[in-house]
Order: sequence, then C-alpha cells, then structure tokens
Amino acid sequence: MKKHILILVATFFTLNSFSQNDQIILEVGQKKITKSEFSQIYLKNNSSPQYDSKSLDEYMELFTKFKLKVAEAEALGYDTLPKLKKELEGYKKQLAAPYLVDSAKNEEMVKQAYERTKTELRASHILIRLDQNASPSDTLIAYNKAMALKNRILKGEKFTDVAKGTGGSDDPSVQSNGGDLGFFTAFQMVYPFEEAAYNTKIGQISNPVRTRFGYHLIYVTDSRPARGTMKAAHIMVAAPKNSSLAEIESSQKKIDEIYSKLEKGEKFEDLVKNYSDDPSSNNKDGVLPSFGTGTTTRMVTEFEDAAFALKNNGDFSKPIKTDYGFHIIKRIEWTDVPTFEKSKKELQNRVNKDERAMKTQDSYVLKLKKEYHYKDKSKKSLKWFEKNLDSTCYQGKWTSEKLKSNKVLFKLEDKKFTQKSFASYLVNNQRGINKENLQIVLKQQYSKWEKQEVLNYEESKLEGKYPEFKALMNEYHDGIILYEVMTDKVWNKGIQDTVGLKEYFNKNRSQYSWGIREDALVYECYTQKIADQVYNMILNDTINSKHVIDVINKDSELNLRVRTNKFEKDQTSFLKDRDLKIGNNKPFELDGKFYVIKISEILPPAQKELSEAKGIVTSDYQNFLEKQWLEELRIKHPIKINNTVLYSLGK
Repeated sequence: MKKHILILVATFFTLNSFSQNDQIILEVGQKKITKSEFSQIYLKNNSSPQYDSKSLDEYMELFTKFKLKVAEAEALGYDTLPKLKKELEGYKKQLAAPYLVDSAKNEEMVKQAYERTKTELRASHILIRLDQNASPSDTLIAYNKAMALKNRILKGEKFTDVAKGTGGSDDPSVQSNGGDLGFFTAFQMVYPFEEAAYNTKIGQISNPVRTRFGYHLIYVTDSRPARGTMKAAHIMVAAPKNSSLAEIESSQKKIDEIYSKLEKGEKFEDLVKNYSDDPSSNNKDGVLPSFGTGTTTRMVTEFEDAAFALKNNGDFSKPIKTDYGFHIIKRIEWTDVPTFEKSKKELQNRVNKDERAMKTQDSYVLKLKKEYHYKDKSKKSLKWFEKNLDSTCYQGKWTSEKLKSNKVLFKLEDKKFTQKSFASYLVNNQRGINKENLQIVLKQQYSKWEKQEVLNYEESKLEGKYPEFKALMNEYHDGIILYEVMTDKVWNKGIQDTVGLKEYFNKNRSQYSWGIREDALVYECYTQKIADQVYNMILNDTINSKHVIDVINKDSELNLRVRTNKFEKDQTSFLKDRDLKIGNNKPFELDGKFYVIKISEILPPAQKELSEAKGIVTSDYQNFLEKQWLEELRIKHPIKINNTVLYSLGK
C-alpha cells in the first residue's frame, strides 16, 4: 500500500521556489500554492492536458483532497515522528546515491555495460566460499586453494571433474551442472565476476576472482552475439525433479494432449487457464517476465533456447522438458538489443544501483575535497587513537571513554570533523574488523569514516544544488506522512472499529444482498459427446461425481472438470439467462464448452449477513470514514481557490 501512496504523491509535489509575481491559485490553511507550481503538476500528470473548466475543476478537487491530508498530517506532527524521520532518511540515502558518483567515470561504466550487452558469454566456475570479512590468513588459504585447483586444470585435468570432485567447487549446484552457468551478459552476474569473465579469452581460465561469495575460477567456454529480449508465455505441466516415473509419464501425456489441442486450433490462452500448473502466470494468459539480454530475469537454458528458436510472434514450441516439468512456449514479442541512445537511461539507472557505482566514488571524493577546500589535521589528532585502540575491538568491546579531547581531524569549508565523531564511528563499526595489525585497522577505519563523512557533507548540500532532488524529497516526505495518517484515520480504523463497522452495515444493509443463487454441481465437458455421457450417467442417483470423474477422465485429464457451489445466477456466465430446474439439466454449450448441471436448490434473493459481505462492507466503510474526515479537514484547514487564476491556465 505504501508503494502506491508514494507513486500517487509523485503526482502532487510542490516546488518551493517561485517568483514574487507568481499568482496564488490555492490556499489550504496557511499553505499557498502558486499558479506555476500547480501548472507544472497538472502538465506532469496529463499528457494531453485539457483546459476547460470541468477538467480543471476535477483535477483541482483531487489535488485539494491530497493537500488537505498532508496539511493535517503535518498539523498532527507526523513529520516529527522518529520512525518516519528515520524512514525518510533511508529514502534520502537511496535517492542521493546517483548524485554521489563521479559523472565522467560513471559515463564510462554506462558505455562499458552497453558494449557488453551486445555479446553473451558462456562460462563455468569453481567457487571457493569465503566470508566477506574473512581474516587475511583465511583469505590467503582460500586464494591458495583456488590456485591449486587452477594448476590441476592447467596440467590436464578436466574443469568439470575438478569442479565436481572432492575439495572442488563449493557451489551447491555443481553436481548437476558441473559449474556451467550458461550464457549471460552485463548485469546478470555480480560485477567483479562479470568484469573478469569479459576480460578472459575463450578457452582460458581466469586467476582467482574475489566477490562477496568468495573466490571464483572462471572458465570462459563460448560467446555469441546477444539474442535480444524475449517476451513469451507458456503452458506448464509440473513434473519436478523428485517425481516418480509414473508421475512424469502422466505429465508428459497431459502436455502432449494439450499440444494436440493447440495444433487443432484451440486458443493458447484458454488452454493456459484450464490446464497450466504455473500459479504465477496462469492468470496472465501464461505471460512471463521478459528475459534475455540485459534483463535481470533468466530462464533455464532449455527454456531460453526453445523460446529464442521461435521465428515469429505467435509461434509456439513443441513440448520441452526442464527440471520444473513440461512446457509449451509461445513467442509474444522479440526485441533486438536497442541502440545506446534508447537504452542509456535504463543502463544509467542500473549502473547507479550496481557495484560499478562504488568504483567511481573514490575519485568523486577527491573532487569533493577540492571543491570544499579540504584541510587534513589528522597527523597529530590521530595519535590518541594510535595509543588507545587495542585488541578489544576484535570482540566489539572497545570504548572511547578515555577520550577527553575533541580535536579536529579534517575540515570541509567551515565544518569541522572531530575526534569524538570518529570515535563514535569506531565504536559502532567494530563488527567484522579483521584481526590485523592495529595500526592497519586504524588506517582502514579512518579512511572509511572520512570517505563517509565527505559524502554525507555533499548529501547535505544536494537539495540546495539540485532542485529536482529537493522536489523528489518533498514527494517522499508527503508520501510517508500521508500513508501514516491515512492508516490511522481511515484504513486501520475501518478494520478495527468493529462497532462502527456493524453500525454502518446495519444502516446500509439493503445495499448488500444476494441475487438468485443456485446450489449446483457443475460438470464442464470438453465435447458434446462427453456431456451426453455425463448426463446419462448422473440420471442414476447412485452415481456420484467422483465416479463420473474416474470414468470420463480415465484416458485424459482434460475431458472433464467438476465444480460445486452456491452460484449467484446473474454473476455466473453458465447460469445467467438460463431457465434451469432443480435436478439434472440437459447438456448445453457455451463458448466452446459443454455443461451438465445438477441443481439441488434455488435460493431466492436475500440480504447478506455481515460475515458474508465483510470485505466490501469494510471497503465502503473506509470510504465513508475518509469522506467524513475530509469534511472535517475542510473546516480545520480552510480552502481558497482562485478560479480566475485556475481558468487562466493554458492561456
């Protein structure tokens, strides 16, 4: 829900800077919104803006409601709540990240990523697991182990044998794939792995490469031009690895029957809905997330190869087998690798969130130091730490209680960064310190702290330097407090106020009622012949639905589907506008399916009990509470709309 609120708020941010002559278009309490602010918002949310009075009035009404809620949230102090301030600070860190990089270096990374998206590599790897904070001695052991494995391969042992053998790869999938990772391109592996792979020639093995998982030996086996991006749908019949032979044969029989129906002209989407075992796609016509070059989604090799082998949109594959079961794949759309100009913005966003961005920060920090007239005072001021940092830091127990002075360690412009600030950093960042020489530990920790403080200083300047960043922070500020106040005043209240909910339901009971319902046993049949057979069987009252299923679906799981429920007649397609009687009803056809329906009872219209309509009643009650609340807010925060200014928009 919060995500949706933040998206909504993005349509309603205000820019605080405007000229003295800018006319006021709206006042909400003490808040004033100018014509230029409102115009920017209106244009942002209307690609084809209409300037007639009706369109402007409708938009102004939405905007006013939004501003009323934000004004009330601020009046109640939601923007001062520690948890919300902390949450906003977290968002600020995320939003600031793209600004805290060397733009020139960053541009190089974007171009490099694009060039790599044009080529896909295939590689195998051996992983020697190593904790990110491993000690130098453990790191050396892991490195030497990786080198020993590489030397065995160079002397003639097969990469796969070494990877799968005793003391080989720590990747748990190695026993099934021999270390083979298939084809990949930029952004589909962690950056250090990608960097090493693209700098290793086909047929060669890299030196040990360190990532957050440990050390890797990378054996590049093949390359090909990027295949582009595929959007596809599938019908899946599950047959996981642990399936018995009988289960696999049953699944294969079912997928073959489905394929036969496809070949005879039945709609792919209908077969997905009726038979696919993939819960993530069977309500979406079988459509899967796009996969291929540059995407974060990867499919198993057999699936990708079958999909990319399809030549035209709408083509479908023969059944294929993967570790998940059997699939029929339909090509929806194929897209070639886009030009640099078309993909630059997306690549930029991905680089900013990737490990690549961290590589540019060191050079950026040097630029910031120069911009803010950095002065180093640490030579003398660090001496206290050199004398007082001891081995208790390895257990996370070091304290700075003995520190009485607060000398300056470095300066940026007029801001001083002192001993106590660094001491606090040391106390809070002892976890994971490697057991090295204490002077090395101090040097490493000081370097990290100084870099962090320089970046924090720049972050504090961003709203003044970049109007778009300030506007974005306003969006998140309003979104966070709006979500919280709506939760308290509307959403949670509508759920938790059981007395109010019951009172609302009783006052509006007539709005919640059942139409005519039919308590029915529904046989949905594949053909008219099957429907006739079912009808003749159920004329014998001693035969139940399980027996019917066993007989009809003996040769095919697709022949018959059975449902039972109290169906609301006007809301159910196969009951609507049909004069069915109690008992067995003769077969009929609807949308290519054949139905045999046995009705045990016809229930007349009746009012619903609260338990039967609680979901919709709760939603209506929340809307009622919101409307009531907004009426109160209009009194508390008086609204003034300058219609003359409003209707002058677009002129």
